[in-house]
Amino acid sequence: MVINIYGKVKVVKIFIMDKKSVKKIYINNIPIKCELCHKPEDIKNGMMYKTFNENFNGMLFKLNDNHGCFWTKNCVIPLDIIFIDDNKITKIHHNCEPCINDPSYCNRYCGLGNYVLEVDGGFCLKNKISEGNTINLDHHL
Repeated sequence: MVINIYGKVKVVKIFIMDKKSVKKIYINNIPIKCELCHKPEDIKNGMMYKTFNENFNGMLFKLNDNHGCFWTKNCVIPLDIIFIDDNKITKIHHNCEPCINDPSYCNRYCGLGNYVLEVDGGFCLKNKISEGNTINLDHHL
């Protein structure tokens, strides 16, 4: 796939998630089909070179610590980055643009929580999702 971000054209391989690794969660009764990331390598790669599709519209990261920082290096779409602690949204970074620069120039989006959810940029505003909202997470995640 060829993409154009800020006037720079890049050829990227788009990864597609399979249905087996997707779990459904709910925010304000809005279903989100999430790819789950537990392994350090999966967390490190996150949404790099990926787009959402009919199989999944969110990526859920399980954090070992109760805090974390994320970036959008090599992402191909803007993201809303949502920090969750004990099923409650603690922080939302809205419409985080992809970073195609040297990693030292990429913004870091930090927050507190035991989970981080990435969804399409603008999703939270469109669906009136805000800090303090609760999320129905399956405790088997």
